[in-house]
Amino acid sequence: MATKILMIYTGGTIGMVSDPVTGALKPLNFREIESEIPALRRLGVEIDYHEDFTPIDSSDVTPAEWARLAETLRDNYALYDGFVVLHGTDTMAYTASALSFMLENLAKPVVFTGSQIPIGVLRTDGRENLVTAVEIAAAHNSSGGPMVPEVSIYFQNRLFRANRTTKWSAEQLNAFTSENYPPLAEVGVTIHYNLAAIAAGSPNTPPLEISTTLNTDVALIRLFPGMEPRVLEAALNIEGLRGVVMQTYGAGNTPTADWFFDALRRAISRGTVIVNVTQCIAGGVHPIYESGVRLAGVGVTSGGDMTPEAAITRLMYVLGRELSPAETRSLLAGSLRGEMTL
Repeated sequence: MATKILMIYTGGTIGMVSDPVTGALKPLNFREIESEIPALRRLGVEIDYHEDFTPIDSSDVTPAEWARLAETLRDNYALYDGFVVLHGTDTMAYTASALSFMLENLAKPVVFTGSQIPIGVLRTDGRENLVTAVEIAAAHNSSGGPMVPEVSIYFQNRLFRANRTTKWSAEQLNAFTSENYPPLAEVGVTIHYNLAAIAAGSPNTPPLEISTTLNTDVALIRLFPGMEPRVLEAALNIEGLRGVVMQTYGAGNTPTADWFFDALRRAISRGTVIVNVTQCIAGGVHPIYESGVRLAGVGVTSGGDMTPEAAITRLMYVLGRELSPAETRSLLAGSLRGEMTL
């Protein structure tokens, strides 16, 4: 029996074709996708197309769309062997990271992909991205189970763990990178899977559950030289604020002024969770300098080597569970879906 894949188009550049009359770009009718990409017919895979999403620019994506996508995957989970999600590149790393947390007990591939050039343009990167994403979603290991039973992003010859990925270029075709975790697969003449990096699947995994209650009372604060105390105070005193991802310098360094730590201490005493991640695209936070040690002392949680996308979506997910402060701190200290190196 052929492997069954559900393709879900949410919007983005990959789904655009030229109007034959006006020449303007317009969304593709995905029932006609195989006419644009005949190679899909030769994969030996049965592909269905989910068309209930109104295409949306990924800059307009919100947690409401994440919830709809999670519900769609849940409702179709038993019917398909794998899933390919077509998404705009600008916020793909946020959506894919969020889904990695929201899909609990996931044991099937959910592969996100997109393109930098519309699929209706002759030189598009979308064709190769789409064909290979389907092939990866349909791949099985030597035991007959799915090869990559986790949420991933495939782009320009590399498959990355979703919550380890960030978009680094607005122009290059290899628009995504995963600096702190190796690729799950690299694609050349053949697809080479990095088995040691892929989440281990299990035939005894509990049934899929989804968690769509996310707490969006969070903020992302990026430090910069010359930040005034009133700027930080204003951000930390936002009414209803529950969590902050703070992007610090280098290995987790901050100003050493007392006003800075006093502001953090007051926010934490009000119940605000603060997670420290680096501004650098590679590496993580390590408390080796004075300010890093002081951050731990006032109650700031280390985000290790998480991407900002993973840190903010994970914080929404954990806060949405309405756990006790101790349980929240315990969850944030560990790795939930392989998003952080311990």
